[in-house]
Amino acid sequence: MLTNKPHNCFNEYIQTEILMLTSREIRQQIDSIKNTQKITHAMQLVAASKIRQAQNRILASRPYAQKIRTVIGHVANSHSEFHHAYLQPRKEIKRIAHIVISSDRGLCGGLNTNLFKLILNERKSWRKKNIDIDLCLIGKKATIFFKRTDINIVSQVGHVGASTINDIVGAIRATLLLYDKGQIDRVFITYNEFINKITQKPKIQQLLPLEVAEDESKGKYWDYIYEPDASILLDTLIKRFIEAQVYQAILENISCEHAARMIAMKSATDNAGSLINELKSIYNKTRQATITREITEIIGGAEAIQ
Repeated sequence: MLTNKPHNCFNEYIQTEILMLTSREIRQQIDSIKNTQKITHAMQLVAASKIRQAQNRILASRPYAQKIRTVIGHVANSHSEFHHAYLQPRKEIKRIAHIVISSDRGLCGGLNTNLFKLILNERKSWRKKNIDIDLCLIGKKATIFFKRTDINIVSQVGHVGASTINDIVGAIRATLLLYDKGQIDRVFITYNEFINKITQKPKIQQLLPLEVAEDESKGKYWDYIYEPDASILLDTLIKRFIEAQVYQAILENISCEHAARMIAMKSATDNAGSLINELKSIYNKTRQATITREITEIIGGAEAIQ
């Protein structure tokens, strides 16, 4: 929950420290906080302006992923003789993988922290079943955090904000290769889902084996004629779909990052304003006390002379 005032304990500490300062030092503190407030307000405005651009990128990429998913749904429910391995669930699960998408930069509240907590809790749940996880990390913050843990990292990619789908293909294919070899039996993608500008929610979505809903085929079946070969065509189609899903999640996470940073910077700006007001109040009281003391000394000196 956002607040416009610093914590009470923090207030008491600040006030105790400030009372020991001179008027000149208090003015310097006020000027310093005002400069910080200008920076946080500017960052708030920049993040707000980037949210719309990020949302437009999500909307532009969504039809492509949805169309491929529809075709895969038709194929999965068809009478084709070829059944792709990515569509077949495995009976025994020995190891899983998570593709974790984080931001490259901080100052976005608890966005990354909540995501990492979800992964760690998920790992605990799987380890109770004697199943461990591998990680494919996309984003600098995820790399920095999970390198300090004992979780195996398969691949990593940074510079998420400037990434294109071609930049993340290598990391995704490293995970798919392990799945093809049978070294992992399920692949999940973990990212922050953009609900609105106020709400961002960490989400885990199963990527492999692909889950195709029954209603995607609308109760009908297709017998496709493949040229040159069904296995080659479907293998390419499904891998493109997986890449599109991961890229879509990256765009969602970027939108969440901008929204979370906007909220965090607004909170910082408001708290800076509250602190400036308190400092001004203390400064005025200190100045008044100084003037009163000087007047008292003058009167006392005059009376002593008389």
